[in-house]
Amino acid sequence: MTTLMAVEPVGDDGTTDQVANDDRRWWILAVLGIAQLMVILDSTIVNIALPTAQHDLHFSNADRQWIVTAYSLAFGSLLLLGGRIGDVVGRKRALIIGLVGFALASAIGGTSVDFAMLVIARTVQGAFGALLAPSVLALLTTTFNDPGERGRAFGIYGAIAGAGGALGLLLGGILTSYASWRWTLFVNLAFAFTATVGALLWLKNDEGADHDPLDLPGLVLVAGGLFSLVFGFSHAETTAWSNPLTIGFLVIGVVLLAAFAYFETRAKYPLLPPRVVLNRTRGGSMLAMLFASVGIFGVFLFLTYYLQGTLGFNPVKTGVAFLPLVAALATMAQVSNRILLPRFGPKPIVPIGLLMSAAALFGLHLVGLHSSYVSHVLPYLIVLGFGFGLSVAPSFSTGTLGLAPQDAGVGSATLNTAQQVGGSIGTALLNTLAAGAAAAYLVGRAVNPASLEAAALHSYTTAFLWSSLIFVAGAVVAGLVLKRGGLTSLAPEYRITTAADTEVDEDPRREVCRVRVSCR
Repeated sequence: MTTLMAVEPVGDDGTTDQVANDDRRWWILAVLGIAQLMVILDSTIVNIALPTAQHDLHFSNADRQWIVTAYSLAFGSLLLLGGRIGDVVGRKRALIIGLVGFALASAIGGTSVDFAMLVIARTVQGAFGALLAPSVLALLTTTFNDPGERGRAFGIYGAIAGAGGALGLLLGGILTSYASWRWTLFVNLAFAFTATVGALLWLKNDEGADHDPLDLPGLVLVAGGLFSLVFGFSHAETTAWSNPLTIGFLVIGVVLLAAFAYFETRAKYPLLPPRVVLNRTRGGSMLAMLFASVGIFGVFLFLTYYLQGTLGFNPVKTGVAFLPLVAALATMAQVSNRILLPRFGPKPIVPIGLLMSAAALFGLHLVGLHSSYVSHVLPYLIVLGFGFGLSVAPSFSTGTLGLAPQDAGVGSATLNTAQQVGGSIGTALLNTLAAGAAAAYLVGRAVNPASLEAAALHSYTTAFLWSSLIFVAGAVVAGLVLKRGGLTSLAPEYRITTAADTEVDEDPRREVCRVRVSCR
């Protein structure tokens, strides 16, 4: 008699994953990659189009910030709810609903006739993005169980997540220059349609893995806290850190999130189970993502200013200038996830990647008014890409490592929240530091075109220097929190139970035994 044994990874509740790891998984990865790229692109693609949209719709400079802030507020504050919805209704349904809603909001935004219509569309985009993004990462987590394939899949995903901002600059520049600012929104229809068709074709219908009652107090606390934090940082960017409204919202945000953390340890059915973030591997990866996101957004923002404002690049040339970073990131993301991460684990490679990024940004802060892109920018961009590939890409993989099926959505949402909050902090903090540096530079100097140009350069290099210090801080925190060891030792221990679930094949010549595996 020939006995075949199959080991099925299951969660803490003993249930098997609902998404089959079959021959369609690479098509599924393509679908998830397109969906993730659409969400990431929208963090930068609209930025380049803002001046043109402002001229077309006749809104003020003060109002312009709300086109970005409306998206960030809805996206950041609703991520945990979006992750929970995916856990309850199933990831395929959540993904498709998110894609369709995002596309409809983009269509409305692209046809906007005034400022209010565009802001509402961006808010709805952010809300559906908060449903879409956790579903993408949760589906990736449950689709790829084999360690080797998981490394390759998360390497591709990490490259998309890390490089999407730069690609958004390129695509935004091309569309704004050769079509219209409205196409920076209409382009989402193509992404959403392709991903929706792929999801309907290749994703299996999955039932929700979490059927516990909704934690309404926790939802109100975390949504209010995240909204207050993101709004506070955005308000600081346009006013000042000493502004009473800025201080008030930041304090409220911290208090609400602290109350949420306390409440979740005592809630019967917590929105965010403490086990998701208290694991050192996952928690350390989320902290690394937070610090990296603070610096990444600063890089894209101020390097864009430098290339266009100082070196005179047009939007399309600026986007092309970022492509070496994208190539380096994509290459290193594969190397880190497929080769380095399984062998060494996240502890050495994530801090090293953050330090490489810090070194690249320190080099960028040395650029001058007449520096050459090839000699003074390109080398640091490549090093920066390698650093992102070593830190950001593995953080996506280890930030969801060992999650039970019922925790996959909310765990993915927490990782996305760290990325989004980090971006909000980075944009506000670095803008404030840059503005202060420019003002300080002009003190005692005659205000003329030459001094204004030098002051602008000083603001950019100051932002690069502070970004470098942020990456150093992130490396220290990640080095202290992350556990040492390869992925095999960091993954949940598995206990093979007795072969109680034995299925006898209709063919009497062989018996198929399924050994169920559960986390201990």
